Amino acid sequence: MKLYITTPSPFARKVRIVAREKGLSDRIEEIVVDPYANAPELLDTNPVVQVPTLIAEDGLALNDSPVICDYLDRVGSGDRLLPQDNANWLRVKRLETLGNQALEMGVKLVLEKRRPEHERSPMWIERWTANMGRTLDALEAETLSADVIDMGSITAAIAVTWIGFRHPDYDWKAGRPKLVAFQTAMEARESFKDTYPK
Repeated sequence: MKLYITTPSPFARKVRIVAREKGLSDRIEEIVVDPYANAPELLDTNPVVQVPTLIAEDGLALNDSPVICDYLDRVGSGDRLLPQDNANWLRVKRLETLGNQALEMGVKLVLEKRRPEHERSPMWIERWTANMGRTLDALEAETLSADVIDMGSITAAIAVTWIGFRHPDYDWKAGRPKLVAFQTAMEARESFKDTYPK
């Protein structure tokens, strides 16, 4: 399998962590590409030229991180990262969604701040920052444990690390001691250390 990535991407990182947690690292070649330069190998496999993109073992291109993670969860070894029973599935998907929502707000802020200063919208920056903060507060209110490795805990930890990485001027740790402890413990895992954003 081939996995097209950028090392700062939290969505690519999620896939890379899942690959390691599911014992698939030796079956996946990670290839760093530049989506903004329309890397030809990425353009050939993903119409919107985004990472991550996985070329599965049968040659099929998978272009969305939740789909890629679900595929790897199915073909890898060990316990499922997305439980199949309804109650646990809902719990994990809810936590995964909160992590994804925090990331979505953070990505919107990054893209807005890349615009020329005179084109930036202070209203949207304020709204997305507030939304990101409320989502982190919602994660703080959850019962998070680094002893529970699933798509929810992985996504939540990735989100807060990436927000700290991309938004160093935003103090995500203030008033969120449980989230800080959780993120610190998750980042101590080998799969996390091996994929830390650069």
